[in-house]
Formats: sequence, structure tokens, C-alpha cells
Amino acid sequence: MKVFFKSLYLKKTFFTAFFSIAVLFIVSYFFEDLLGVAKLLFYILLILLVFDILLVYRNKLGIQANRILPEKLSNGDQNTITLSVINRYQFKSKVSIIDELPIQFQQRNFGITAILKPSQERKFTYTVRPTERGEYHFGNLNIFSSSLIGFIARKQQYSTEAMVPNYPSFLQLKKYEFVAFTNRLKLYGLKKIRRIGHTLEFEQIKEYVSGDDVRNINWKATAKRNHLMVNQYQDEKSQPIYSVVDTGRVMKMPFNELSLLDYAINATLVISNIAIKKQDKAGMFTFSRKVENTVVAQRRKSQMSLILETLYNVNTDFAESDFARLYIDIKRSITHRSLLLLYTNFETLDALHRQLPYLQAIAKTHLLVIIFFENTELKSLLDIPAITTQQIFEKTIAEKFVYEKKMIVNELSKHGIHSILTAPEDLTINTINKYLEIKARGLL
Repeated sequence: MKVFFKSLYLKKTFFTAFFSIAVLFIVSYFFEDLLGVAKLLFYILLILLVFDILLVYRNKLGIQANRILPEKLSNGDQNTITLSVINRYQFKSKVSIIDELPIQFQQRNFGITAILKPSQERKFTYTVRPTERGEYHFGNLNIFSSSLIGFIARKQQYSTEAMVPNYPSFLQLKKYEFVAFTNRLKLYGLKKIRRIGHTLEFEQIKEYVSGDDVRNINWKATAKRNHLMVNQYQDEKSQPIYSVVDTGRVMKMPFNELSLLDYAINATLVISNIAIKKQDKAGMFTFSRKVENTVVAQRRKSQMSLILETLYNVNTDFAESDFARLYIDIKRSITHRSLLLLYTNFETLDALHRQLPYLQAIAKTHLLVIIFFENTELKSLLDIPAITTQQIFEKTIAEKFVYEKKMIVNELSKHGIHSILTAPEDLTINTINKYLEIKARGLL
């Protein structure tokens, strides 16, 4: 009986009818002829209420439902959650679904409403966009079902205490893998890279076909075969590609609900996958007070799983990053010339100059690419016309900071260090483009 009353909910339709009859009873004090009508309507209301309860609770199964969750969520992406609902009643039922989402989403107005025919099964989908890596705990799946009378609703609960881990954005892997291995780069904001020279590995000699580069004709093989033969080249393979992620306080800055660290982590996952597909060795490590979370550059099958699991647990420590310690660890542990993609952030020239000697030392033995971020909030401020004196001061300061970012790029270029200045949402695209450019130009 206790379970029955806990699952029984009177709906707005019943209360509207009940209070309307109550008003009619009050009016009947002044118009006695209405008293009989009010009593009749009251008895009809009670009969309909009892009939509605019997109708909804006669079937023990009622509405059956199940929440279908992915094995893991992809950070910063739209993840699809599926709800499977079956109507076990022999009449049309109005169903309201309330799913208790994880606390990280801070969403309290979730709801799906539908009318199901007898024995009908329907699947409902909705999307969630997680912005913090870690465990996401789903609560109860609450189903409120009612008949067409609509006086009561029966509550049923399913799929309690489901947990899904939120990993770095693995949904981007296939998307950007397709981009990197096709010629449709411009559609995704990538520049077309022109190959320069022959900084490639020889693969084989083959017959000339229309479209082959005539500069690759092998004249000795042509003379032997008596028809044109060309040398075929392929990209140099097995080059170490390391993603170096700064986990200091500068990477905690938020943008579009994700921190700069999360953007760097997502880009690291994608570029590692593309490097392995390009037959290179992919690795990574993080640094702040010290270097940690090291994954040695390899080309094995399990490498992407290892990188994904390592990135899952990476968090900022809110400390000032130690670039001197970074240089020492790189010098000790990475003996072969490698491509180092360093994700960090510099807001001022002074901040760069403090670390520039260490960056120059690293660039002497490795191909170093510094990847840092535009402040898009400041750039949007520049588009707003300045009217008041305060707005003029704010716009002037914003222009100074935007100009300093460009000066940082020039300063790095002056010392022979490659750099990428990018908006956070374009980080992955620009990093892929830089990697493809370096491969095409044979800089590594």
C-alpha cells in the first residue's frame, strides 16, 4: 500500500475539475438549484478518479523503459543517449519521461512527453555535452504514465545508478583522420600543402601513368624497359612525434565551457592518431612542476589506448610551469631528433622572454612547435564601437594584448622556433595542418 501511494500522483486535470466543482458548491449557497448539479458532478469526478486508478494500475507492468548509455562519453562533443520505452497497456497512454542527469550538467528541466499506442515500443534520443573529464553518474529514469482520462499519473523508476566515464574527445578521431588522408582539406579550414623537393623515402620503381611527376622519371630503368618508368616515393616513416602538454595554471583558462587544457588534450589525442596512421611514432608527456604522464613514442597497436587512458587523468596543478625542468628531462630522455608539439599559453612578451632560453635550447636538438591561444574575448571586444571614455580605455588595453600575441609569434620566428597562434576551437585543425606541412616540407 505504501508503494502504491508513493507512485500515485494527482494531475493538474483533476485539481482543475475538483476546484471548479468546489466553486460551484460555493455558488450554490446563493443559487440553491445548482446544489444538485454540484453533487452530481462531484460523484462523477470520484467515479472517474477510481476508474482511472483501476485502469492505470490493473496492469502490473505498465510502462517498461531502459536507458542505453555509451561505453564512455567524449569530452566537449555531443553524445547521444537513447531511451527505449514500451507501452504494456491495452490503451493509449500519455508518457512523461524525466531522466536524472549527472550533477555536472546542472540541468533540472529535462523532460520528454509522448503518447504511445497499445504495445508500442519507441526509442527517444537526446544529447549531452560533457565539459569535464571524470565519472558521470546518472540517477533514476522516471516514467509517469496516465490514461486518456488524465486524472492521475503512475510513477515507475528504471536504470538506477549508472556511471559512464568521460574521456578526451575520441569522437574527433575518425572525423579528422578522414580530413588528414583526403584532398578535401579546404572544406575543413586546412591549407593545401605543396610538396617541396624530394625529402621522402624511396619506395619502388613503377610504370609512368598520366599525372606522375616527370621529374621522377628513372632514365636507366626507362632504357632497360623501353618505356617510361618513374621512381615512387613515400613520406619518411617512424619519426617520433611528441605532444607536450603544459598543465600549469595558464592552461586553466575557460573557453566555451572547456579549459585550454581540455582543448590541448583533445588535440593531442587526434594528432597522435594521425601520426600513427602516417606510420610515425606517437608519444606524449605533461609538465608543470615536473614532467609526468610520459608515454614513449611508439607505433604499436595499443599505443592509442595507452595515450587515451593517460590523458583521461591529466589535470592542472595551478602551479607556475618549470620550463627549465622540461628542458632537462627532454635532454635526458629523448635522444633522437623529434617533433615536439608544445601546448602552452603566453599572454605577454615578458612571459615568453622568461622561458625563451629554455625553448631555444630545446629547439637546437628537436623540431619545436609552440602552440598557444588567442584571447577570443578580447578580439570580440575590438569589434564593439567605443563611445564612453571607459570603453575607449578598455578597447585600447585589448588592442595592446592582441598585438602582444602577434609580437610573440614574431619573436619565436626570429629565434627559429615554429609557432601556432590559434583560437581554442580551431586548435585541432591548425595542429593537423602544421604537422602535414612539416611532413610535406621534410623539416624533421
